[in-house]
Amino acid sequence: MTESAQERVAKRYDGPSPDRYDDRAPGDPPSGDHGSDQAGGAAGRAAPPETDLELLVHGVGGTTPEKMLGDPRTVRVSGDDTAAVFRRTEDAWTEPADGTAPAGREPGGGPVREAYVWCNLTSGDGSRALWLLLLPFMVVNLAHWMRPAASGRPRTVRLYGLLVRLAALTLTVLLVAAVCEVALDLVAWQCANAPACVRRHSWLGFLAPAAPGAPAGAGGWWSAPGRRLAVAALLPTALTGLLWYLSHRTWSAYESQRPLTPDATAQTTGATGAGTRAAESGAGAEEPDPDDSALARPGFWYGRRLVARLRAAHTAAGLLTVAAAVTVPAARFDHRPGGPAVLDVLGWAVPAALLAAAVAVAWVVCRRGRSERRLDRRLDRHLVRGLPLGALALLLLALLYTGWSRPGWQSTGRLPGAWAFGGLMLAQGLFVVALAVVARDLYRRRPDPRTGMRGLGGPAVALLACALAGVISGGVAQRVADWLDGTRSLLAGPPALLTWQASVIPPLIAVLLLLAAALAVRTARLARAERARVRREYAREPEDPSRTRAIAHARAMATLTDRVPLVVAVLTATTLLLGTVALAGAAATGKTPDGAARHTPHLLQAVAETSQALGSWLVGLGFVLFVTWGRRAYKDASARRTIGILWDVGTFWPRAAHPFAPPCYAERAVPDLTWRMVTWTRRTGGRLVLSGHSQGSVLAAAAAWQLPPSVRTRVALLTYGSPLERLYGRWFPAHFGPPALAALHHDIACWRNLYRRTDPIGGPVRIPGDTVPEVDHEPLPDPRVYGRTPDDPLPAPILGHSDYPSDPVFARERATLLTRLLPGLPAQR
Repeated sequence: MTESAQERVAKRYDGPSPDRYDDRAPGDPPSGDHGSDQAGGAAGRAAPPETDLELLVHGVGGTTPEKMLGDPRTVRVSGDDTAAVFRRTEDAWTEPADGTAPAGREPGGGPVREAYVWCNLTSGDGSRALWLLLLPFMVVNLAHWMRPAASGRPRTVRLYGLLVRLAALTLTVLLVAAVCEVALDLVAWQCANAPACVRRHSWLGFLAPAAPGAPAGAGGWWSAPGRRLAVAALLPTALTGLLWYLSHRTWSAYESQRPLTPDATAQTTGATGAGTRAAESGAGAEEPDPDDSALARPGFWYGRRLVARLRAAHTAAGLLTVAAAVTVPAARFDHRPGGPAVLDVLGWAVPAALLAAAVAVAWVVCRRGRSERRLDRRLDRHLVRGLPLGALALLLLALLYTGWSRPGWQSTGRLPGAWAFGGLMLAQGLFVVALAVVARDLYRRRPDPRTGMRGLGGPAVALLACALAGVISGGVAQRVADWLDGTRSLLAGPPALLTWQASVIPPLIAVLLLLAAALAVRTARLARAERARVRREYAREPEDPSRTRAIAHARAMATLTDRVPLVVAVLTATTLLLGTVALAGAAATGKTPDGAARHTPHLLQAVAETSQALGSWLVGLGFVLFVTWGRRAYKDASARRTIGILWDVGTFWPRAAHPFAPPCYAERAVPDLTWRMVTWTRRTGGRLVLSGHSQGSVLAAAAAWQLPPSVRTRVALLTYGSPLERLYGRWFPAHFGPPALAALHHDIACWRNLYRRTDPIGGPVRIPGDTVPEVDHEPLPDPRVYGRTPDDPLPAPILGHSDYPSDPVFARERATLLTRLLPGLPAQR
């Protein structure tokens, strides 16, 4: 019987030496599809040992192992369906017992190539479509990692993280409160109490009270206002439970992988000696260099304890928000003169219990941040279980209290408690302002002109997350109100502040359109200036005006990435201004924009009415597109891959501020890469080139930071189309700033970076004080040839961010890196 390729790989890696291991993932079934055609030709030769390996890591959007390795026949040698390492089938070496089988390439044919495919971490099954609901949470989580770099300021750094966590907590409360506004206020409190609205929506008939003049008890049992609220509370409660489930499920699937530890490193050495193990264990326990990146710390990629604490706190906060939404109207009614004494007492006791629980939730959020200097495997089990269960018990108590019979209680106007939205918006503004003060203080300690927005990137992103959540909340509430009340005369509608928030969308879009026009003009001017440079670079070629314009346009468009700080600054300033106007207008007038402008000049009235109507429809259109895209992504793998690109950057970072953000794929990918490099180098003693493209270069750098010192000297780093400095270094200076990248350059054996001027994502890494040999290669020509040549008879394409390995420089630089990794000799510095 023919043995499969994976079985042959297992034989290769299951030798008698104690430091060898089974390269397959546990439980992987044998794959006979790839290896049957190789078994016959495997007999009669002996396989040379592996000495050189290139480990490829793809970028955003993902790809297939066949494309990465340039061969339609590949075999998985380690991993699972989510993330795995692949080889060409002919590179899956085999060592039969008779020693007569050769498979694989001949010596001197270049390094063996492996492809690490991680795209399913962000664009796998259909449940990824639900991650669209978590966009504001992902954005605020990014703000945690965007703090400026500053050493020797641990208290200020902790204060920065605390403010971001508190701002993230308000987003959870705002989301649940918005659902409560829709379900409790618009549906159960207002529409179910209006006979005309019930006739339009017959599914609300069981909640409708008796008509005026009907005998007592004519309405159904659920028609009492408190019981209507209790039924409607099922929707926000279910949403909170869904968020808890998604956070728990994604952590188990993605972030439960433990990073490489000194103990695990020692286990991979086998019989290599206790001295090496002791040295590496000691090195792992040393205090990190203050200029080094935190990504080198042992516990950076294992945040289980903090995520579990935050998940419990945010789940409890959501349940308490629902409990408060149903309790406040009932307590307000019970406090009237002459009411039952028991209900009056409960009307004070239940809100007091909810307030105490809210203080406990805030204490849990404030009490502990991330633990990175060691691998923290502990879990606060009593807190993680007790806090959500206690909040659930209080919610049940609140529902029981609200559902109690209260003769004479009627639902009129809006549901009491609409002021909570204004309080949340004000609290978010205060948190963002305080965050900006702290970030500016950190930036002044170590200013870097290339840092995005001079250190204010984190506060700006936090503000945008709050604004995004507010606009979504206001827009959805407005659209549901319009759907329930087509005449706009039956219901009081949502709180005025939510309508104001939806109304600021048109002026915000107008500002963005003006900014886009200005950037377009600037890009056109830059493209005209680039034409002269292109003519000089290709002066020996016959000029083709259209070809010159295309190259110049590609280079000019690539520079738009460097204008992102300007876009974010304008967007943040406009959002802050419009948000202040919305909050002030709603607080001063208590009316919607068109109602507040009723007695103003006609022009102002027209602007207010148009902005309110257009904002409502724009949010409605956006919501429809959102649902349509999510539904398509649930069924279409290509659409899921497009959505996955959105998360490739946003979900690189661990969930340090918001536990309901999409999961961090790097907490799975970085340990995968680290384990693979450590075990291969220890087993073979060979040289390894870690080759990363685009976002894969960021994963490669993060994995290189986690390597033990003895392995780093045998690993070279090859990055191309890399955003390490252009995006990550500017926006995440504390972890990818110049000192951190310089430390990585010093620690790794050798590093080379390739980029093009037409690449909108990749760029130079700009190591400060870079020595020979430098990290950055000179910009690669793109296109590789200007016109038609005997070697290139067809026009060469402008590649931009793609297909770096097709350039001859790639293979030459890879060979140079392998040469610099001389066995047994110290790496060249």
